[in-house]
Amino acid sequence: MTKFIRNIRNNQKGFTLIELMIVVAIIGILAAIAIPNFMNYQCKAKQSEAKSSLGNIRSMQEAYFAEWDTYSAIGPIGFETKGTPRYSYSVTKADTAGYTARATTTNLNGTTDTWTINSTGTLINTANACQ
Repeated sequence: MTKFIRNIRNNQKGFTLIELMIVVAIIGILAAIAIPNFMNYQCKAKQSEAKSSLGNIRSMQEAYFAEWDTYSAIGPIGFETKGTPRYSYSVTKADTAGYTARATTTNLNGTTDTWTINSTGTLINTANACQ
């Protein structure tokens, strides 16, 4: 009988509690490293909308300037976004000397992300939400 019980114990397969705890700890360490990097990449991907739209505004401003010899607000140049934009866009200081276009958004955690471009094509991130 004791030989039969010994054979049953030797044939049992599975993981011990310590092995499972080590695996959980490794997964936790990997998640702690990967999640902040993923959030940063996701934020930078969202910023591409602002960069692209500001580039479009710049192109439209140059086309408007070529025809009317002055820069304009967003309405007369014909800029509009499709879908649901993450950023709101505005043009300030639009005259014959130049313009400044701005893209602004506020994230769920309350941080603001602001991009500006001027008539010389200088793109500046004045308030970065990805830091």
